[in-house]
Amino acid sequence: MSDEQQMADHWWWRPGWALGRRFYTWHLTFENAPEVHRLAQSYRQGLTHVPGLDLVPDPWLHLTMQGLGFVDEVSEEDVQAIVNAARTMLAGIEPFELKLDRPRITPEAIRWEASPSGPVSAVRNAVRKAIATVWSTVPEPARGFAAHVSIAYSNASGPVEPVQAALDAVDEAPALAPVRSAELIVLNRDRRMYEWEPCETVPLAGHEH
Repeated sequence: MSDEQQMADHWWWRPGWALGRRFYTWHLTFENAPEVHRLAQSYRQGLTHVPGLDLVPDPWLHLTMQGLGFVDEVSEEDVQAIVNAARTMLAGIEPFELKLDRPRITPEAIRWEASPSGPVSAVRNAVRKAIATVWSTVPEPARGFAAHVSIAYSNASGPVEPVQAALDAVDEAPALAPVRSAELIVLNRDRRMYEWEPCETVPLAGHEH
């Protein structure tokens, strides 16, 4: 695709975002996924000398799923009501494994397309149903979701060829990531990285805390 022939800066300030602002969002995270950490380390090593990239360390690897809203615009009561509804919804979804293999390049990021995407979409849809029990409008479009995990973000414009060459040189077996819960987190992007504090962990079927 022509728009993928050039890298672009990912860290422009999207509407509403500012230094110090925090955002509630539902993600899948990978604290307990050693295979994902193994795979990520290999690609970080492969990309370390490519200029213009911010490499994602293990603690901040994530699969973006469903935004909720800025912390200063969402009441704690609504958050708790949505979490309680999500506990009911997600209790009906069986745990699953995601496979991450070869990352692909988009203009602003290098990312794995997680497969199968169906179970992730089921978790996202359940979270959206939970939000809909509390709010009349669910943030973000229902359609167009792509289950992905980024290993690096672009921080400058530049050619894509050095990035592709570095990726091609990595020889590493795919990773399997167990998904046993969904996380509501409080996200910030103050330091040119998506970092967060955990808010709530909601288990899938059979994994009640």
